[in-house]
Amino acid sequence: MTFKKTNVALGVAAATLTMAGAMVSPQAAAHSKAERVADATAKKTEALEMQVNQMAAMMKAMQAELNRVKAASTDATSVNAAKVQELDQWMSSVKSAPVHVASKDHTFSVRGGWMQFDDNRGSTAGLAGSGLGQDVLTSDTDDDAFYYGGAIDFNLNNDMFGLMDDTSSIIELGIEYAELTDDKVNGLQSVITGTAGTDLQQRVTVNMLRISAATKIKFMHGSKFRPWIIPAGLDINIISPPSDAVTVLNTGMQFGAGAEYEILDGIVLGADSRYHWSPDDVDGVDTDGFTVGGSLGFRF
Repeated sequence: MTFKKTNVALGVAAATLTMAGAMVSPQAAAHSKAERVADATAKKTEALEMQVNQMAAMMKAMQAELNRVKAASTDATSVNAAKVQELDQWMSSVKSAPVHVASKDHTFSVRGGWMQFDDNRGSTAGLAGSGLGQDVLTSDTDDDAFYYGGAIDFNLNNDMFGLMDDTSSIIELGIEYAELTDDKVNGLQSVITGTAGTDLQQRVTVNMLRISAATKIKFMHGSKFRPWIIPAGLDINIISPPSDAVTVLNTGMQFGAGAEYEILDGIVLGADSRYHWSPDDVDGVDTDGFTVGGSLGFRF
């Protein structure tokens, strides 16, 4: 009896364990599947979060690049606007500035007048009025002559090299033709014929050519009336006929003063007086003397 009760108890216990195992197994299986689904979902979520983070980083980079481009464009626009404004200001200043006309400081002049030599050209003294020992090639002439020529004033500055305001330093280059007389007989004809009226020989025109270069100081720059002086200048004198020694050339100096007045824009009238001096004559022919004359000049 006891044995049966024991078997019955064991059987009940085994049945109980079997039912408990049957009831627990589905729950355990269900729980394991849920864990797998949760893990898969978590992985997908993690992958999605990574993609979202990558996209956010890309968006930030794109936004930074856009901001940089906008800033660069703004800077370039500002620079261009500043340049345009500066150009507008320059154009306005140019338009509002008075028109500047280049100063015409150089002058080309034509001039002429009267000349008087210190000594006569030629001579009728000596043997039979021939001028022998003095000047045979021409008979005695008076000491008056007329001259004409031209000159160019090259203006160097208008402040006397910084020494004096409104005072111009000028180099004058000039050339002049002077004529004392024409058809003058020479001394040899006087000896041969005993009279100057018989044309046995060619008559001669007594003249001279003078080439000069002088320093000129002209005052009152900017005024219509401008006085000037020549403290010193170089003369080269060429005479015709030549001296008895057949010399035609000598050098000397000139000193002068004068003034000019601008009658029209760029056109000036002038007057001057000069003294020409040579340290030596041309083998008996003296070229020293005064000139007094006028000029008409054109500024350029």
